[in-house]
Amino acid sequence: MGDTNAGASRWRVPAVQLLGSLFFTGFWFAWTFFYAIPFVIACFFLPFRRRFVLARAYATVVLWVLRWSCGLSYRIEGAPLPEGGHIALWKHSSSWETMAMMVVFPRQVWVLKRELLWIPVVGIGVQQMHAIAIDRSAGHSAVAQVVEQGKARLEDGNWVMIYPEGTRMPVGETRRYGVSGTLLAAASGRLLVPVAHNAGYYWPRRGLMKRPGVVRVVIGTPIAAAGREVREVNEEIQAWVEATVRRLAPTTNG
Repeated sequence: MGDTNAGASRWRVPAVQLLGSLFFTGFWFAWTFFYAIPFVIACFFLPFRRRFVLARAYATVVLWVLRWSCGLSYRIEGAPLPEGGHIALWKHSSSWETMAMMVVFPRQVWVLKRELLWIPVVGIGVQQMHAIAIDRSAGHSAVAQVVEQGKARLEDGNWVMIYPEGTRMPVGETRRYGVSGTLLAAASGRLLVPVAHNAGYYWPRRGLMKRPGVVRVVIGTPIAAAGREVREVNEEIQAWVEATVRRLAPTTNG
């Protein structure tokens, strides 16, 4: 799964790269809102598994246009995904992974900040995807919400996607990983799958410019949390993810 970076050198002219980045950004916003309207309507008539097919189609188009306009593709590496539904802990350094996870992983629900539900039309679509929308300032109650609702989503055969840092982090930075994913894994008996990538180098947290290249996504070995100390598991996962991200740092900026 994934793409190569053939022909990316033709995007190295800064002015052309800026134009491509501006085009992509405009397309992305327009595509999101125009797609959301028929998507929301369709969701009233479709079961969840069909809704996810539509969500994946949306993300697939975004990644294709990104490759065409900015010369930014991706490649998947690492361990195979375990059968069934489990919990994926993604590094959060870019908006890129919010699109890619829909394509890379099987049917899924997302743990996200509740403010996203307030976006006109788009928020309704997110809600219809059975997202677990939390108040990040709620502390223990937010964690309990993830565990309670996450167990129900897992029992329905879905994956649960979590950003343990809670927010997008600048390249080279991190914060203590949250425990909700690990607690959910322990309570449900499911596995934790860490995911590291270097998208932040190509699609930075801030700014319009998208750099050409290949985003490398590395799927870590699944980890069982049941019967283990939560902080120990979190520290193990964070150490692996952050070390892998550093290893994936490109030698040039494209």
